Amino acid sequence: MSNPQGPDPRLMSLVLEMRQGGIRDEKVIRAMESVPRDLFVPLAFQDRAYENTALPIGHQQTVSQPLVVAMMTEALELTDRHKVLEIGTGSGYQAAVLSPLCRRLYTIERHRGLKEEAEKRFAELGIHNITTKLGDGSVGWKEQAPFDRIIVTAAAVDFPPVLIDQLAVGGIMVVPIGDDFHDQRLFKVVKTETGVETTEMGWVRFVPFVEGEVPE
Repeated sequence: MSNPQGPDPRLMSLVLEMRQGGIRDEKVIRAMESVPRDLFVPLAFQDRAYENTALPIGHQQTVSQPLVVAMMTEALELTDRHKVLEIGTGSGYQAAVLSPLCRRLYTIERHRGLKEEAEKRFAELGIHNITTKLGDGSVGWKEQAPFDRIIVTAAAVDFPPVLIDQLAVGGIMVVPIGDDFHDQRLFKVVKTETGVETTEMGWVRFVPFVEGEVPE
């Protein structure tokens, strides 16, 4: 979205913070600059939309810290040929950042209210390459597999085997692992012909990965 008054200084400050935090991919920086984060947070937190912090969005969920969004996006090494699966749509912020960097994004959310609000935001921003689904993210999206990239925005106890199965050989998955809110680490997983290679990317804090029946 263009701003006739020029770049938002809050956004420019946030971008500087991301650069200082180690983000080097200019495509990722531009994608972060293009997404108005204030559109993805509740009204009560509008004044904090451009802080480098996670914020609540209801349903015991959060919109992730921008630096973590940028880190996860950069780790995916996206091109405009890639088909991506996101587990946990949330407010839609991460999906909106991924959208200009990939060919197609499929995103699953287990809370109907969050899914519907995210869809409205995508429409408002004119984003047309995102397909949403209400469902249990732990089972992935078999009908659309394999995926070139998978991003999980909730902390799993272990690397999700179903999602690894749905990842193409040579594909990348980024997932937080840990069953304690204070002991989670972000991993980059590369699928090979014989298994997976994992790289730890640092400490993070995410809401827990929830499996099973989706609430009405």
